[in-house]
Amino acid sequence: MASYKPYSFVLLQLLLVLSAFDSGNADGLKLGFYERTCPSAESVITKTTHQYISREPTLAAPLLRLNFHDCFVRGCDGSVLLNSTKNNQAEKAALPNLSIRGFNVIDAAKSAVEKTCPGVVSCADILALVARDAVSLTYGQHWEVPTGRRDGKVSNISEALANLLPPFANITTLKSAFAAKGLNVKDLVVLSGGHTIGRSLCSAFTNRLYNFTGRGDADPTLDPKYAANLRKKCKPTDVTTRVEMDPGSFKTFDEDYYTLVAKRRGLFQSDAALLDDAETKAYVILQATTHGSSFAKDFAESMVKLGKVGVLTGKAGEIRKRCAFVN
Repeated sequence: MASYKPYSFVLLQLLLVLSAFDSGNADGLKLGFYERTCPSAESVITKTTHQYISREPTLAAPLLRLNFHDCFVRGCDGSVLLNSTKNNQAEKAALPNLSIRGFNVIDAAKSAVEKTCPGVVSCADILALVARDAVSLTYGQHWEVPTGRRDGKVSNISEALANLLPPFANITTLKSAFAAKGLNVKDLVVLSGGHTIGRSLCSAFTNRLYNFTGRGDADPTLDPKYAANLRKKCKPTDVTTRVEMDPGSFKTFDEDYYTLVAKRRGLFQSDAALLDDAETKAYVILQATTHGSSFAKDFAESMVKLGKVGVLTGKAGEIRKRCAFVN
């Protein structure tokens, strides 16, 4: 048996390395990471976010979406914030990111922090903290965000197109994409609840309203009355009109999203897809029938998990001076 020990040791080391690779460097994150180096960082970021959202509440949803789009491409490293260059099209240029607003909020928060603690707080951490504040400032849950992320130096349009989920994704695609990021089925259905705030361009769902199967019909999984109402707002070629994703409370972070999905009134095919899986459907029904009994707590937990995907810590990456540019 002794002769196998060297091989067992090597195998163990290899497994540990692979495990660390799959989860990024999440162990390098911790609560209060800037407690000594920039103790006012979080309060400065929250103050800045509040200034913008109090003036324009509709910014909350794109700021939350911005964080999700960052983490799903190369991990939570702020790569979505980088501008394209002469020789490289960045993630910002990808179709799913063209309609996102809020980059100015991140830049303002970074500028405010830099005045207090230059070269200390990463843009990736600012993104995570702003997303949390966007939820809490729209009457949603507040949670503690582990920090210590560093900023990536690479941003590529092709990676965004390959990793960001389209609004027409089915349940198989959704589950597979989340699993690839180390997120489970519960995380999928919980984070989908982020659609409780915000608006969407008609072009993201008009395929469900017109000629869905090639016979001039609507998507049969969409409530007919809701589809008729949406057709009044969105014509087949409309690419500019925005529609509330959670009609009536699209500025309030609540559990109404699940009530809509349960009634077949989820705006996207990816929302409707949550009824095609036993686990996700059960969660939708639970939250819809219990006034979101566990949604706030669940959302906070899943956001913390999302925030650990593919992070750079320690000496990896850099701390950008400006979020749109590598140093």
